[in-house]
Amino acid sequence: MSLDVSPQLLAQAEAGDVDPAAFLDTVRTSLPYAYAMVADLAQDLKSGTAEFADNQVPPPSEAERGQLLRALASDAIRGSLERHFEIKLAFQNCHRVAAFRPGAESTRTYTKFTSQRAQLLNQSPEFRDC
Repeated sequence: MSLDVSPQLLAQAEAGDVDPAAFLDTVRTSLPYAYAMVADLAQDLKSGTAEFADNQVPPPSEAERGQLLRALASDAIRGSLERHFEIKLAFQNCHRVAAFRPGAESTRTYTKFTSQRAQLLNQSPEFRDC
C-alpha cells in the first residue's frame, strides 16, 4: 500500500468526495521523501528564472526511490502535488524529476525534456532495476 490512509479519509472516500487537503496531507505523511522533493523543486522553480528545476541526485535508499515512483506513477497523487505547488511535473528516470511552470507543456524546453530522445540519453546501467 502506498498511502497510510486514516479511517476518516477512507470513510470519506467510501461516502463520495474526498477533501483535497486531507488527501494531500495523507500524501505528505505517507510519502515524505517524494513530497519534500517536489516541495523543494517547486521552491527552486519559483525563486529563480530558469524554465524548470530538476533533481538529479539518486534517492538515499530503495524506500525513498519507491516513494518517488509511487507518487509519480499515480495520476491522483501527482495531480494533487501539481495543483498544490502550482507546477507541472515531468519524470525521466527513477530519480530525475523536474518541476515546470504551469502551461509549460507547449514549450520547447518541456517537450525536449519529455522526449523519447531525452529519455534514452538519461539511461544508464545502474537504472536498470529502479
